[in-house]
Amino acid sequence: MGQEIDTCQFTEHDFQQFSQRLQQETALLESWFQQERFAVDASIGGFELEAWLVDRQYRPAPINEAYLERLQNPLVVPELAQFNVEFNTPARRLEGRALHYMQEELDRLWNYSDRVAGEFSARLAMVGILPTVRQQELTVASMTPRARYRALNEQVMRLRHGRPLRLNIEGADALHIEHDDVMLEAAATSFQIHLQVKPDEAAAFYNTALVLAAPMVAAAANSPFLFGKALWEETRIPLFEQSVAIGGDIDGDDPVYRRVTFGSGYLRSSLLELFLENLAHYPPLLPECQDTPPAELYHLRLHNGTIWRWNRPLIGFDKAGNPHLRIEHRVAPAGPSIPDMIANAALFYGLLHRLGRTAPLPEHSLPFAQSRANFYNAARHGLQAEVIWLNGRLVELRQLLLQELLPLARQGLESLDINPADIDTYLGIIEARLSSGRTGAAWQRAYVARCGGDRQALTAAYLRWQRSGLPVHEWGLAC
Repeated sequence: MGQEIDTCQFTEHDFQQFSQRLQQETALLESWFQQERFAVDASIGGFELEAWLVDRQYRPAPINEAYLERLQNPLVVPELAQFNVEFNTPARRLEGRALHYMQEELDRLWNYSDRVAGEFSARLAMVGILPTVRQQELTVASMTPRARYRALNEQVMRLRHGRPLRLNIEGADALHIEHDDVMLEAAATSFQIHLQVKPDEAAAFYNTALVLAAPMVAAAANSPFLFGKALWEETRIPLFEQSVAIGGDIDGDDPVYRRVTFGSGYLRSSLLELFLENLAHYPPLLPECQDTPPAELYHLRLHNGTIWRWNRPLIGFDKAGNPHLRIEHRVAPAGPSIPDMIANAALFYGLLHRLGRTAPLPEHSLPFAQSRANFYNAARHGLQAEVIWLNGRLVELRQLLLQELLPLARQGLESLDINPADIDTYLGIIEARLSSGRTGAAWQRAYVARCGGDRQALTAAYLRWQRSGLPVHEWGLAC
C-alpha cells in the first residue's frame, strides 16, 4: 500500500518544505552511489500480490477493514479500495528450493486468509480485473479510509484542474468513459515481482527488465474484460495508466513523465538516474514532511512511491540499516493461480539473470522506443503479438518465448543453483501455457465464447478453478 501519511491537507509551505527535503535526500543518495554505499548482496527475490474480496454474488465486497482486523496478520495490508488487500511474503535468496518455498508460504497465507474471508460470507480472488466490477462501485465511497488515499485523490484531481479522468481503450470492443476520481485504479490488481540487485549490475538488470516487459506481460496476461467490454489481453495496463493520468500531455498520447509510465529511456550507468528524474520531472503528490534523519530517505521513498513506472527502482534497508537496491517488475497481473504466479516469477528471475549478464546487453540490440512499442503491443494482443526483437527481427511472442526465452530462463535459474526439479516444475508450467496458448486472459475469453457473457458465471467458474490449485493451462471450460 506504500507509506502511510498523517494528513491529507497540505499548504504551499508543505510543498516547499517537502521539495527541500527531497532535494537534500536525493543529494545524499547521489553521494551514496559515488561512495558505493549499497549492499552487494543480491539475487534476493520477493513479491507483492494484490487481491479482491468478493461476496456470494461474486461482486466486490467492501469489507477490508473488518476483515483485516479479524485476520491480524502484518503480511496482509489494505489497498486503495475497501474490496482490495495486498499479500506479502518474506524475501528469499534465489537458490536451492526458494521457488518451492515461495509457493508454500503464499499457499499457506492465502488459504488461511481465504478461510477468514469466509467468516464474512466472502472469499478471496486473484485476477487482474474482476469481471463483475462495475464503474459505480469504483467511487470514493469505496475508498479505504486512509489519509494517503484521500490525499492521492485530491492531489491528482488538483493537478488535473478538476477535469475528469478519461478512459479510452480500444480492443475487440471499445470503452470510452469519464470518471471523477482515481478509484478506477482499484480495478487493476497486480503480482509485483521484486529482485535485490548488485549496484554494478543494477543498470543492466533494469534495462533488461524493460526489454523483457513485452514477453512477460504477454505470458502472464489475465485481464481481458472491463465493465463487460472485451478489450486488451492485459487491459490492466491502459486502465492503470489512464486512471491517474497527470504529467506529460494529460489527455494525449505522450507517455513520458506520466505518473504511470514505461519510462523515458534506458539507464546509462545507474539507478540514480531515475531518482534524479523523479526530482526534476515529477511534482510531489503527498508532501508530508517528517522529522526523520535524511539517511532514512523518508521523503525520497514516499515520493518514489507515487511514480508507478512499470519497472520501478526501490531503495531498501536491511536490519542493520544498510541500504540496498531493488527492481520492482510491475507488469504481471494477479492470478490465475498461485503456481502460475510463481512460474511467472521464475521466468522473470531466470531471464533477467541470463540476459542481464549477456554481452552485448539486450538494450544495445533494441532501441528503447521499440521496447516500449513492444510492451504495449504485447499488452494488447498477448502471445499472438508480433514484435521487433533483438537485432531487428520480427517475431511472434509465443514462438519467441517457446524457442528462445524459455531455454535462456532455464540457464539463468541454473546459474542461481535453483533446484533442478523446481526449474522443471515452474518453467514446465510456462511451457505448457505457451504450447496451449492458455493464459488467464485466453481462458476467460474461451469461457465467454463457449458459455456466454454472464460475468457472475464467469467469475464463479474462474474461482472454482482457482481454488483447485491447478495452473490455468489445466483448467476446463464446462459451463
